[in-house]
Amino acid sequence: MTIVQAIILSIVEGLTEFLPVSSTAHMKFTNPIIGVHNTPFSDMFEIVIQLFAILAVVVVYYRKFFDFTRFGFYLKLIIAVIPAVIFGFLLKKRIDAELDNLYFISYVMIGGGIIFLFVDRWFNHPRIESERNISYPAAFKIGCFQVLSIVLPGFSRSGATIIGGLSQSLSRRAAAEFSFFLAVPTMLGASVKSFWDLHKEHPEALTKDNASMLAISGIVTFLVAIIVIRFFISFLQKHGFKVWGYYRIVIGLTMLILLWRGII
Repeated sequence: MTIVQAIILSIVEGLTEFLPVSSTAHMKFTNPIIGVHNTPFSDMFEIVIQLFAILAVVVVYYRKFFDFTRFGFYLKLIIAVIPAVIFGFLLKKRIDAELDNLYFISYVMIGGGIIFLFVDRWFNHPRIESERNISYPAAFKIGCFQVLSIVLPGFSRSGATIIGGLSQSLSRRAAAEFSFFLAVPTMLGASVKSFWDLHKEHPEALTKDNASMLAISGIVTFLVAIIVIRFFISFLQKHGFKVWGYYRIVIGLTMLILLWRGII
């Protein structure tokens, strides 16, 4: 992987991590297009780079994350992340296999897009406007929705958790923000594990050049993600999910055509 390829992937990650379009799918699709081949480092890069996007959440919402008097906020995140930890551990081999299956990811993109076309119609009576009013059982149920993005690569972690929030009567804004918050412990755990696995199994991949590349890419991802976070909340409140549904279907079909024609 070259620095140019890494920066392209960083921009893609920053643009898509918080949108309901699956950053994983976009990076998996981008890799063959820009000539990045699967290596232990590139696999780790795709996961760890998401952590830098997640750090943007901590910066934008720093008052919540560093208000240590709000024990309930942290407890809700811990409760919500439990399903992802369990299923991620139990299904790791299956998940790793599906992550390399671009056909499967394309189908999930299309299927998820069809679902997003109807989300606004299904959940149109919100009652909860703030994270403070989310109950602990509701937080756990939202965490269960996050499992969809684990067992179905390409579904979108943010999309799954936002739908989970809407199903618990959260407003679009509250559901999106809780999805952002939940990303922090989820991706922190995934990144630490991925980095540790690479260090243990392929220590030769952790060169100074790769470390520098990861640092530069992280800064790019972080800056792009901050812009997207601020944009997405207002856009979602005004336009809902339908536009993302159409986008996912178009991208999924495009990737299938490229795969069928052997272009990628």
